[in-house]
Amino acid sequence: MFGRLGAPEIILILVVIILLFGAKKLPDMARSLGKSARILKSEAKAMKTEGQDTGAAPAAPPATDEQPPAQRTIQAAPGDVTSSRPVTEPTDSTTKR
Repeated sequence: MFGRLGAPEIILILVVIILLFGAKKLPDMARSLGKSARILKSEAKAMKTEGQDTGAAPAAPPATDEQPPAQRTIQAAPGDVTSSRPVTEPTDSTTKR
């Protein structure tokens, strides 16, 4: 249906994107897209690992002196001003402690 994209078509698409979003917002958009991709990848890996752990029967009962597993955190990318936060962080800010 459509032909292959050559260099002129790609350049035209890039120019249109720059005109629509502006050159100042493009790095921020790329950074947030990369952060989202990293988070998605880490969560997919964690879900896969948890699925493998729960799918197999344990060989021996867990010892009572073991420590609980460390809480997973989402790491901030270098240069971000936000700090890393726990994955199981409550999102309801209306409750009082």
